[in-house]
Amino acid sequence: MARLSSAAQDRAKSKTISPLRALGPFIRPYRLLALGALAALVVTAGLSLTLPLAVRRVVDGFFAESLTRMDLYFAAAIGIAALLALGTAMRYYLVTRLGERVVADIRKAIYDRVIGMSPAFYERIMTGEVLSRLTTDTTLVLSVIGSSVSVALRNVLTLLGGLVLLFFTSPKLTALVLIGVPLVVMPILTLGRKLRALSRQNQDRVAESSAQASETLLAAQTVQAYTHEAASRAEFGALTEAAYQTAKTRIFTRSVMTAIVIFLVFTSVVGVLWIGARDVRGGGMTPGELVQFVIYAVLVAGAVGSLSEIWGELQRAAGATERMVELIQSIDAVADPEKPAALPARVSGAITFDDVTFRYPARPDIAALSDLSLSIRPGETVALVGPSGAGKSTVFQLLMRFFDPVSGQVTLDGTDLRALTRTDFRRQIALVPQEPVIFATSARENIRFGRPEASDAEVEAAAKAAAAHDFISRLPEGYDSFVGERGVMLSGGQKQRIAIARAILRDAPVLLLDEATSALDAESERAVQQAVETLAEGRTTLIIAHRLATVKRADRIVVFQDGRVVAEGTHGALVAEDGLYARLARLQFTDGAA
Repeated sequence: MARLSSAAQDRAKSKTISPLRALGPFIRPYRLLALGALAALVVTAGLSLTLPLAVRRVVDGFFAESLTRMDLYFAAAIGIAALLALGTAMRYYLVTRLGERVVADIRKAIYDRVIGMSPAFYERIMTGEVLSRLTTDTTLVLSVIGSSVSVALRNVLTLLGGLVLLFFTSPKLTALVLIGVPLVVMPILTLGRKLRALSRQNQDRVAESSAQASETLLAAQTVQAYTHEAASRAEFGALTEAAYQTAKTRIFTRSVMTAIVIFLVFTSVVGVLWIGARDVRGGGMTPGELVQFVIYAVLVAGAVGSLSEIWGELQRAAGATERMVELIQSIDAVADPEKPAALPARVSGAITFDDVTFRYPARPDIAALSDLSLSIRPGETVALVGPSGAGKSTVFQLLMRFFDPVSGQVTLDGTDLRALTRTDFRRQIALVPQEPVIFATSARENIRFGRPEASDAEVEAAAKAAAAHDFISRLPEGYDSFVGERGVMLSGGQKQRIAIARAILRDAPVLLLDEATSALDAESERAVQQAVETLAEGRTTLIIAHRLATVKRADRIVVFQDGRVVAEGTHGALVAEDGLYARLARLQFTDGAA
């Protein structure tokens, strides 16, 4: 939580709505929709401003005009109302459609950006905050594009057009109205700045509570197992209450601003009407002109009052836009080269770590790997062993290029990974993590994740090779059975076998197994071990292993300690040395006593 709060505090607190300019590139492709909405807006605003002219004619000619002429005035008013209704409906359709289209594009742009970010990015920001920006912030922007901007423009046109027509109706009264304008604008500008800061603070608090909820709900079983429900509820309640308190302050500030503006506007209108009524009594203007002026004054006052409210919405949307743009424009520590080297359709699988040193960004003072030099021949099976924290998993992290080494280079078939696009070389690798990732879909689609274009027959063949076919067939709907979020309907061993089937289906020349059989029973382990051995034939295979049965089958064993290679060789040779590997064999491996 501290990381998220710090990130929120570090962001610049802009006091304007200028961040909304960042929406321009998303609106530009739909300029015809925007222009159509603007045209409908101008027409409806113009029609609204013509109605008082008709009212003036009716009032001044009430006794002088013929009944037929009077009927025409009322018919014209109905015609204007019909056009106004049609134009308003068209404006609503175009603006709302534009808003939905733009926000859909923004959501896709954010997701497209963050799904490819390296793990270093997620060390700085929590997933819950990303989701908050993807949902809550885009909803705010939708309300602005689909409503607030349209209403604001309509009110601006009404305000400007109304002021012009007020001047032509009565320059004297209009001058008096304009004297009161600074009194109205000042609270909007002053309180608007405070409202902007409160809106951003409120959004940050909501993001914090979303992040905490996401973190604990994803680990609900662990929370319950350690009876941590009360503490989690208290923490979420405190974060939610903090969000509520900032929202309450924001609402109060906006309410005060609205009250001040409305009071000043209508007090000014009443004062002007008082002077106008005296002019009518003195013969300086007709009753129709006064009624026309009153209607325009009400339209102008309503426009100003509405703009004061919309300003608050624009402030909130500016904050949301700022947060979203931060994600879209975020720079990844790991990036593809501008001119990548080419890889063959299928590499041979030669891997080299050349004098590699690496430190995780979150732990810059501790070297996870120090001066590592390691060469793996095409088709070789190498087991990586060592105590926890020795650097074995870091080898996989660098080989997948989730991070780049601080110094040295990692090569595939002699080419530095940094010279290749990540998509190109990752297609050559199949990974089975120690904690398998299962998606909330069917068993079939979970396996097909390894190669989306694979046929059903190929999926089932991979499941059979991974000893997963029998238990999948016994599920209620077989391969089409829904396995739940994160595979909650499957046992640990079943999830592991689906992950292995996924890797088998990928059919990549480089295979990375992070203790792929750790969650299996003895019978399934034997079946999967046979499948892995078959799969490893002709492939470069790296195995992070804690079981002697897995280690002994490797062509070579590399022993890690404190980020360095301290020994390598066959099982027999390393045991004979009676070093770290021999101790691990006796104490750590499952059947080490043998």
